[in-house]
Amino acid sequence: MLEKALEMGVALPTVRKAMFGGEAFPPSLRDWFTAHGVDGYQCYATADLGLIAYETSAREGLVLDEQVIVEIVRPGTGDPVPEGEVGELVVTSLNPDYPLIRFGTGDLSAVLAGQCPTGRTNTRIKGWMGRADQTTKVRGMFVHPKQVDEVAKRFPEVHKARLVVSGEMANDQMTLMLEVAGQPEGLAQRVADAVRDVTKLRGDVQLLSPGSLPNDGKVIEDARSYR
Repeated sequence: MLEKALEMGVALPTVRKAMFGGEAFPPSLRDWFTAHGVDGYQCYATADLGLIAYETSAREGLVLDEQVIVEIVRPGTGDPVPEGEVGELVVTSLNPDYPLIRFGTGDLSAVLAGQCPTGRTNTRIKGWMGRADQTTKVRGMFVHPKQVDEVAKRFPEVHKARLVVSGEMANDQMTLMLEVAGQPEGLAQRVADAVRDVTKLRGDVQLLSPGSLPNDGKVIEDARSYR
């Protein structure tokens, strides 16, 4: 509407504020609206739940609506992640007309520490950070995040896991990267056996020190070249 008004040379003096949802609202787009006299804010909502979180004038994350309960869980599982870690946003709504318990949105986000400078006291999230569905196909077989989680849970030494699929077309290579304390003897081979048992595929195992893997919510990373 605003673009059409600019094209036609029509002023819209009454349009001063706008709420945006349905897709990402990056700073570049926000700045464009600001330059044209519109103060834009983003919200996060779904068709099933309605409003989940909203932006304030502080521009520091999104404040959760008080009518929903939000958890951040590891994709492919129902396990909550530590505060600040990226994971899938799961929402509970106790609306008596349409209750939803631990509804998986399929979107990634993370809890933002601290209180909003505007005085709003509810929890904040960082906003939309991508999609949580990371299912991929390796050598003709689908591999799911829940399978990676199943392998990791067999070994108490494992703190965090990430499956990296690399290589080129028709030459897939699969490496399970694990954060563990120390280098437990024989762990890599035992994990490799578990990978084959769960996924029916062979894969390498790489042991890393805690904190080595990125905090981006990915359980499966597709790093293949499709050129």
